[in-house]
Amino acid sequence: MDEIKISEVKSTEKTSGLQFFEGRVQAGFPSPAQGEYADSIDLNRALITNPAATFCARVMGDSMVDAGINEGDLLIIDRSLPPHDGSIAVCFIDGDFTVKRLSVRDEGLFLTPANAQFPEIPVTDDSNFQVWGVVSHIIKRV
Repeated sequence: MDEIKISEVKSTEKTSGLQFFEGRVQAGFPSPAQGEYADSIDLNRALITNPAATFCARVMGDSMVDAGINEGDLLIIDRSLPPHDGSIAVCFIDGDFTVKRLSVRDEGLFLTPANAQFPEIPVTDDSNFQVWGVVSHIIKRV
C-alpha cells in the first residue's frame, strides 16, 4: 500500500508572492508575452480555500500514476470538501494512510488505485476507515 507523509499547512500573516504572468502560456505554438506580468501571486491564496481544514502530504509509491500522481508529488488535501464517488482522497484504513480514488458501487465502497499493478481495496464493515480529506491540488517537481 502506498504511504504518504503528512505536513501541516501553517498560516502566517506575512505573505510572499511570486512574480505572476497574467496571460496564458501556450502549449502549442509560441505567442508573444510582452507586458503581461501582474504584481505577484500568493500560492497559499490561489491554492488553499480553507486553511483551517487543509493539509499537505508527500506521495510515496506509484499506485496513482495513471491519475498523474507520482512519487514525490505534494498533495494539497482539503478536509472541508465532501468526498464523493470518483474523488481522489487521502484515507485512513486499518492503521495505514493511502491516497486512492473513491469508488461507490452496488457491492460497496472501494479504494481504487490508478495503476493496474495494484488491487482495489474493499472497505468492509470490519474496516477501520476514515476519509481524511479530498485532494484539491497536486504540486509536481519537474
